[in-house]
Amino acid sequence: MKRKWKLLQKRVSVVLKDDSKKGFFKIFKEAIVFWIVKKEFPNFYFGKFLYRKDIKNYTDYLSSKEVDKITLSKNLHRYQYASLLRNKLAFAMYMEKNNMPVPPMISYNLGGRFFYQSKVHVISNKEELKEYFKNLFGQTAKTKVFVKAITEMGGVGAYLITQENLDEEIEKNGAYILKNDCIHQEVIVQHERINKLYPNSVNTIRFDTYMDKNNKIHILSSYMRFGRGGSVLDNSNSGGFWVSIDVQKGELVDKSHQMMKYGGGRFDRHPDTGTEFDGYKIPYFQEACDLIQECVTHIPDKIIGWDIAISSEGPVIIEGNDNNSLLGPDITFGGFCKHPLYKEIMEEA
Repeated sequence: MKRKWKLLQKRVSVVLKDDSKKGFFKIFKEAIVFWIVKKEFPNFYFGKFLYRKDIKNYTDYLSSKEVDKITLSKNLHRYQYASLLRNKLAFAMYMEKNNMPVPPMISYNLGGRFFYQSKVHVISNKEELKEYFKNLFGQTAKTKVFVKAITEMGGVGAYLITQENLDEEIEKNGAYILKNDCIHQEVIVQHERINKLYPNSVNTIRFDTYMDKNNKIHILSSYMRFGRGGSVLDNSNSGGFWVSIDVQKGELVDKSHQMMKYGGGRFDRHPDTGTEFDGYKIPYFQEACDLIQECVTHIPDKIIGWDIAISSEGPVIIEGNDNNSLLGPDITFGGFCKHPLYKEIMEEA
């Protein structure tokens, strides 16, 4: 309870600075109602910005208990599929084997053992690690590589290593790479229209899918995530934000959304590039929707959050997530409890 009060206090401080908040009496009343209806402390009432004037249906948003019921369900998430999704090495190898479009994996490491072209290189310090990547750049003619921890989420253990920043990155993150298990992938050449929005990160589309009891695949929600301030990560847990996508039109909709711990700001254009969001057409969007159908066919978990990048040649699968928080879909849809498939999902969970 003490932790919940601290979290609530932090969120209240953001609410107090928010110009779009409802009146204090209304906020207090709605928070109590949310508490009663959802039978839990109203952290989500504040964390999902339900106190803002434009939110009328605040009880249609998921509670933490409803989120847990979905994400922890053994019926919606089978171990054999979840293990493929959570292990980035297994996921990359499986998708490559099935000729699915993923960033080509150059090499990988299991702690200090680095695997490249069927050879094992044992590396014990930062200098040797630096030399390894120098040789990798030389042998592959690549100038950059994206390193991702195999089992981490939310941008943890993800680094862009280039010929230019090699010394700095290894000094800063080399110890982490040597102690953990990581994959090293080619960097995607992002489509110029996506670069126009923000060029420093690979800005991915999050598709949340559901395979119903008749094995029909549905896209529950879709939104695009962006980095900012020079960050190479687009993840909302790394300070980025997301913008809803109209699935029928393949266009960005309205303003952005940002997690409360980063200020909860809303932007009608990207703060770095000034490119306006509303109505912005996403290239290869229909192809991305078609690719999603194939993705679920290959890994038929009931509910998955897919991250899809748009390269200059079409959509590319970055990863799939069986255990996402559903924060994005809930806010993007405007209250996931009113989704036409919500009742079936809860019955299946």
